[in-house]
Amino acid sequence: MESVIATQPLSDNQHQALALAINSIAPNWPLDQMIAVNPLWQRIHHHFDQVAADVSLLAGAHCYMDQNTYYGWYQKGLISDNAIHQAASEYQVAQQGDDLITYLTTPIARPDSWRNIADWADQSRPETRMSWHDEITHQISQFCAAHYQKQRPMLQHQYRGHSLNLYQHWLQVTRMDRGLSIIMSEDGLHHEFNELPDNHLDLISLVANDMQLSDSTLAVYAQALLLDINGWGAYLAYRRFEAQKAEQDDSDLLALLAIKLAWEWVIWRYMRKHYIQEHEVLAQRFAHQVQALPSLVEHHKSALIPQAIWARALELSEQSKLEKKLLAQPEKAASAPRLQAIFCIDVRSEVYRRALEQQDADIETYGFAGFFGLPIEYKQAGTQSTRPQLPGLLAPSIQVFEQQTNEAQLDEAARHVSWHRWGNTAAATFSMVESMGWWYAFKMFKKTCLNAVSKEQSLRPASVNPPTTQWTLIRDGSALTVEDQAQLAKGILDVMGLPHFAPTVMLVGHGSRSCNNLQSAGLECGACGGQTGEVNVRVLAQLLNDDKVRKALIPLGYNIPNQTQFVPALHNTITDHVTCYIPPEQTAVQDWLQQATYITQQERAFDVDPKLMNMDRNERDLAYQQRANDWSQTRPEWGLADNNAFIIAPRALTRGIDLEGRAFLHDYQYENDPEGSILERLLTAPMLVTHWINMQYNLSTTDNFKFGSGNKVLHNAVGDHIGLFEGNGGDLRIGLATQSIYDGERWMHTPQRLNVYIRAAEHTIAEIVAKHEVLQHLIHNEWLYVFVWQEDDITRFYA
Repeated sequence: MESVIATQPLSDNQHQALALAINSIAPNWPLDQMIAVNPLWQRIHHHFDQVAADVSLLAGAHCYMDQNTYYGWYQKGLISDNAIHQAASEYQVAQQGDDLITYLTTPIARPDSWRNIADWADQSRPETRMSWHDEITHQISQFCAAHYQKQRPMLQHQYRGHSLNLYQHWLQVTRMDRGLSIIMSEDGLHHEFNELPDNHLDLISLVANDMQLSDSTLAVYAQALLLDINGWGAYLAYRRFEAQKAEQDDSDLLALLAIKLAWEWVIWRYMRKHYIQEHEVLAQRFAHQVQALPSLVEHHKSALIPQAIWARALELSEQSKLEKKLLAQPEKAASAPRLQAIFCIDVRSEVYRRALEQQDADIETYGFAGFFGLPIEYKQAGTQSTRPQLPGLLAPSIQVFEQQTNEAQLDEAARHVSWHRWGNTAAATFSMVESMGWWYAFKMFKKTCLNAVSKEQSLRPASVNPPTTQWTLIRDGSALTVEDQAQLAKGILDVMGLPHFAPTVMLVGHGSRSCNNLQSAGLECGACGGQTGEVNVRVLAQLLNDDKVRKALIPLGYNIPNQTQFVPALHNTITDHVTCYIPPEQTAVQDWLQQATYITQQERAFDVDPKLMNMDRNERDLAYQQRANDWSQTRPEWGLADNNAFIIAPRALTRGIDLEGRAFLHDYQYENDPEGSILERLLTAPMLVTHWINMQYNLSTTDNFKFGSGNKVLHNAVGDHIGLFEGNGGDLRIGLATQSIYDGERWMHTPQRLNVYIRAAEHTIAEIVAKHEVLQHLIHNEWLYVFVWQEDDITRFYA
């Protein structure tokens, strides 16, 4: 349909305003690749406190806990008086002693947040009628779910033969939906959509001119509209991010903004025609809001000062406690280790590593990024699908697949995947019982009442092939040569930093396998793209065990002894079992691993379930396994909750220190890195990953409605893996479920910005930071804190 209203092209300034809004939305990965993301990542070029005020204004979002929660932590001793006074001084608050506590605990009225046209219209709308805001969110969200599942039954015949973009498809569907007038109890509402332009840029231009939006107002308004449907915005930002990695572009996020703006303009025009008086009030309020924007931002910033002081005081208190531990005398490392185990830097590995080291003085553990330096994507034999096995910020450059395939196992795996997908769809439990009869009902009963641990539900290897499978590595269509493999291995060994090689070197990836959990990928290895690290450790073990590769490594500076065997292993973070897929020759290793499992399970018992504390170790071990296989369990494990630090230093400096499962640990020897090239890789890759994890947990805790995914019990998958709804509608949800951070009585994550401790020269850190704008933003704008750790002193680094 040709528009009956003339439009003019967007100006350069309007394009810039739209780009500012589009670029403010952080990506959110699909369920099958779920990784932790800082939902405010696109705003790190501003100070954290400023962003907290901005999103409070634009979306009513919370980046701090409430004052009562902080005061409760203060009463429990988590926040010290010295820290409170130092934090108050940083924010130029002069009160002292009891006056300061009174100031910090006195409730402050929250300033009004930005309201879109739909919000203003709802204020004069009878309570008996459907809310504009709720219906818009529901309509757009349901449409997007259908669009990205390629469900287009409502399209007119002439449009079915080709693909329409997001805005065009929405407009076509909405123009045919006469039910909108009935749902909203507004006669003729559906006719308004016939007046909308067919092109999303024309629509934006039309609305901006008709509503007389200045360029700066358009930028703010567009951000508020996108934050109002942030779940779908984040998914489309992910699609755009992936397109840009492939040197393409994706305009769907801008189209989503146009859809939101179209609804605003429809309400604006409809009220101007049918509710003249209410429209005049709405227009006045909207205009006043625009004029008051500069002062509103400052009001929000001022109102948040008490919470910001509490948050800073909590961080200062935790930093002081941790630094006392780090400056304590460490244990002496083994001189001739019998076992070396390289774990992911994941905070869950810290507890197990400490337990394993307790078994024998001749055991060394190391921390390394969980994808083990392999820039790979995995293609399962017999399929065309691939999945990334590396951090979400990176693009894979190598494809790996198995040379051997066990057809029977492959068929079984395919059936398992199909069954799993069916069981994860909305209302699937009921349809599966109806279709499969009493057999499936009995399985449900067994899981619910008997809570049995079955072989079928045990942790499955990522590959269906036996451990003897040979892996092929492909880059740009050709298999990597021995020399290529040696260069790849050298780069990994450089960062791994092993000073020598023990007879057994375990490469320990990690994975988590829970039942009936749509966010299970979020418990896997984030550095492996929300997958287990099994593929990575198997591939790396093959590289480092290959005689030809070892020979090629000699002139590159690595002479691996013949007796050294690299063993791929997998750490199940729910049960804390470590499975070695190639059994080591030393029988003691299996005993060490088992004892470490018992110790780790005992240490985690109170937080997981206090009932576990009173069990003997065998009963407790069985209970953990049952927990992993309990389909009704909403808290199979606590994941990376309560993380607060990333330590880049030799393990010898932290060995024997109880870091409480809160620290990411990456080994690093600055003496072996004179040019700082290894440290540069650590600060621009693992540190960004740990920051994303930290901020996802922080913001899912401070505002689960805006940055989290609500009640896990109500989760329904959208399009198998696109994302999830809480219930049967609303916006797509991002972040962590409430059950991932709250046990029903207490918060299991304490929100605080990441503390990064680096054992290196300050000038080396400064040179690296000066080269990378992203590091400057993170440090200078206090999205994290960096500390220089030298001998007997720890000082903060300022960018």
